[in-house]
Amino acid sequence: QVQLVESGGGLVQAGGSMRLSCAVSGLAFSRYAMGWFRQAPGKEREFVAAISSSGATTNEADSVKGRFTIARDNAKNTVYLQMNSAEPEDTAVYYCAARFMLNSASTGSNRDDPKNYNNWGQGIQVTVSS
Repeated sequence: QVQLVESGGGLVQAGGSMRLSCAVSGLAFSRYAMGWFRQAPGKEREFVAAISSSGATTNEADSVKGRFTIARDNAKNTVYLQMNSAEPEDTAVYYCAARFMLNSASTGSNRDDPKNYNNWGQGIQVTVSS
């Protein structure tokens, strides 16, 4: 049974930092590119960041570039999202997602489309107070 479990969310003040974790089980983690998405109330799910299965390639949405960093530890089957300089606009439910990739250095085409990811976590709330 495939499981993706997010942790580390909660309340943070604007300008503060928070690290989200996503622990993965039930699949060959080192063969999967990983992504973080978020969804605010009344809005569509949007891409935040992606990382290739080897960790060699990362991509971030323009809205978080320079503030958020995605990383992974294949020995721990875990992917992280380090959020710095948080803004109230970052308030959302954050989801991690997995995408099988043959190329360990690629995050894949259309990496920002949720339909390209096969497995999802249940989501975790992040609230940034102003």
